[in-house]
Amino acid sequence: MLKPDFSERLARRKLYSHVLHDEAGMTLLAYLLRYPRMDEAGWRAAVLAGCVLLDGKTASPETRILEHQEIAYFPGSQPEPEAELRYRIVYADPDLAVLEKPANLCIHPTGPFFRHTLWHLAGQELGELFFAGRLDRETSGLVLAARSSAMAARLEAMHEAVRKTYLVLVFGNFTVPVRAVGRLCPDPEFGIEKMRRFIPDSAASGPERADAEFFPVLQVEDMTLVRVLLHTGRQHQIRATMYSLGFPVVGDKLYGPDPRLYHRIRTCSLTGEDRMFLRMDHQALHAAGLEFPHPVSGEKMSFRSDPDWPILMR
Repeated sequence: MLKPDFSERLARRKLYSHVLHDEAGMTLLAYLLRYPRMDEAGWRAAVLAGCVLLDGKTASPETRILEHQEIAYFPGSQPEPEAELRYRIVYADPDLAVLEKPANLCIHPTGPFFRHTLWHLAGQELGELFFAGRLDRETSGLVLAARSSAMAARLEAMHEAVRKTYLVLVFGNFTVPVRAVGRLCPDPEFGIEKMRRFIPDSAASGPERADAEFFPVLQVEDMTLVRVLLHTGRQHQIRATMYSLGFPVVGDKLYGPDPRLYHRIRTCSLTGEDRMFLRMDHQALHAAGLEFPHPVSGEKMSFRSDPDWPILMR
């Protein structure tokens, strides 16, 4: 299989954002300084070198920006933040692959990550991969990928036949199985735009509808290991539902015992006491099971993965 030219894609990679109403009138340099990727001298040099474009054109660092303008940055090849680079090929054939990823590894290139992603790492070994679904950077476990765009379309068409199970470790004594059907809505309580709240609603429909089953597996000190069978795949669904049911997720800065810790991790001010409070350095969510009919042969494919959380080994 022909390997993708990752170096060319890296050179063409673009990070961009759009100017919001309250950002209009700032200088381009002042806007960029809100991103800690570089200091003032670095951003000024990037603008003057043409690595930053305003609506597709070069501009000076002192240019006043306008609402809705696009600011694009071409980072090129630069050092990337540390990540857990180990991964495992669980299964591969000419059509698809099943991979096991660790926590602290992005699946797709995003932000400062390009080489330190599962897409890049596994792609060098298997050729370009097209992932069917995605896991958050801090979520470990199994992920399914197609090995061609045509196969990716076939996997997308049969997504309802893909059965996924997860393991999540939560604070509290979760003792009774729960079928959680409802809506995932914005949660304004902590002023975090991405945070969601689960609201029970058996009549829920549309893109907000969330449906999952939760089964207690093991009691670990003041925590419970819970198996989750997803019937819908919404962003943050498991973590937001568990939190809303009163069982915050171990290690989770957003849906853990104190969502205010999310602001501290964003400002790099998380303390040692905060980390002890969380119990783990990443959210305790693991994609543990994957079952689906093979899109070509029709054979039933089934894979299992166990989390390597030291907290379960005590």
